[in-house]
Amino acid sequence: MKTEALLFAGVAAFFLVTDVIYIWLAREPAGGAALAVSFGMASVISFFCAMNYRRKGTRPEDREGSEIQERAGELDFFPPESGYPAAVAFGVSLLALGLVFGLWVFLIGVGVTGGSLFGTVFQFARRDH
Repeated sequence: MKTEALLFAGVAAFFLVTDVIYIWLAREPAGGAALAVSFGMASVISFFCAMNYRRKGTRPEDREGSEIQERAGELDFFPPESGYPAAVAFGVSLLALGLVFGLWVFLIGVGVTGGSLFGTVFQFARRDH
């Protein structure tokens, strides 16, 4: 995962530099927004890969002398059920409605989205570490 994290960090840096240059030269908001979103998405993937590498270490397929059997067994933990994804969707809907109806709805959406994302990430976090 370390290689993937570095790869996507390079992609994110490319989008960031391209976005700055595009905003400076073109002065057109749609392209700048698209590049900013691309930077954000690549950054999220890079962060995910880096945290996975930090938590789990090197995978068998990343080592030279590993065997196929090393990858057998339980892959990961998959949550059985959660209400947080629906709460995230509701929060994002409030964010979008806030762009139309006013700042106060947007700020409520920020709170709902932030809280539900926090819950999604840490709902099944181990407490023994």
